Amino acid sequence: MTGHGFTSAFAALLDEYVEFKCSMGFYGASRIWYLKRFDVYCTEHGRSVLDRATVEGWVTAQLSTSGRYRSWMSYIRDFGRWLRAHGDADAYVLSDEWEAGFVPAHPYLLTRSEIKAFFAAAALLDTPSPWRWQAVAFFTLMHSCGIRTCEARALLAEHVDLPGRHIDVMWSKGNRSRRLPVSEDVADVLATCDDTSRARFGPSRQTFFASSAGRPVTAAAVGVMFNRIWDQAGLPRPTGGMRPRPYDFRHHFAYANIERWMAGASTSPQCCPTCRPIWGTRPSSRLTTTSTPRPAS
Repeated sequence: MTGHGFTSAFAALLDEYVEFKCSMGFYGASRIWYLKRFDVYCTEHGRSVLDRATVEGWVTAQLSTSGRYRSWMSYIRDFGRWLRAHGDADAYVLSDEWEAGFVPAHPYLLTRSEIKAFFAAAALLDTPSPWRWQAVAFFTLMHSCGIRTCEARALLAEHVDLPGRHIDVMWSKGNRSRRLPVSEDVADVLATCDDTSRARFGPSRQTFFASSAGRPVTAAAVGVMFNRIWDQAGLPRPTGGMRPRPYDFRHHFAYANIERWMAGASTSPQCCPTCRPIWGTRPSSRLTTTSTPRPAS
């Protein structure tokens, strides 16, 4: 096993490639995560040559479980180009015919048991990156406040008021800003995260959640960490249909509130403006037309 955990016949080359990308300033965890999946595929299928069968075989297998975003194709394409530049003239470079197309997303309705298992695994996340202490806080905000992934990523440290127990989401979709209250339990989670981040980054940190380099976390990194935690929790991953993703915490926030209102004899979930940005003018339509709620367990 190499320094990054690669084990296939390509292990040494993958390590060299990752170090090369790091030397160029590309530190993203998503690249390593997907290359590890490629490495596992090569080990399981006995692949030792980067030919068309190897690359396109992995891409085909990956597509069967891939979610909405497919920028990972660029990683294996770039690895082939790097091999060619370093002496392997026969290394296969993924054809441009394989495009990272856009796949429309549908809500995956998280159950209580899935959420509980997810956060238990997040608390034990083993990674050298700041996600080790940030993961619980990041996804807790999405789960408890219903904020968007991009809003959590862009949240400034100065807009988190722990004594006042609220956060300010500024200039989000439609150039709207809003102040959201947080419970005492959520404030405690955020405070723990904030203390560790302050010790790591000092006063130079701008966003509440930061990468190893102190910059805002990327959308790709959020997806990678969500998937890593999901798998670490031992949760099943559907091979077809709806697949879990970070944004589903926002959907859970909305439909959990709708269920509470229904139990309290509220006539319409539109009575609370908090969920209108999530569901639009017809909040029930996204549940009834794009997904079927699974029983909570």
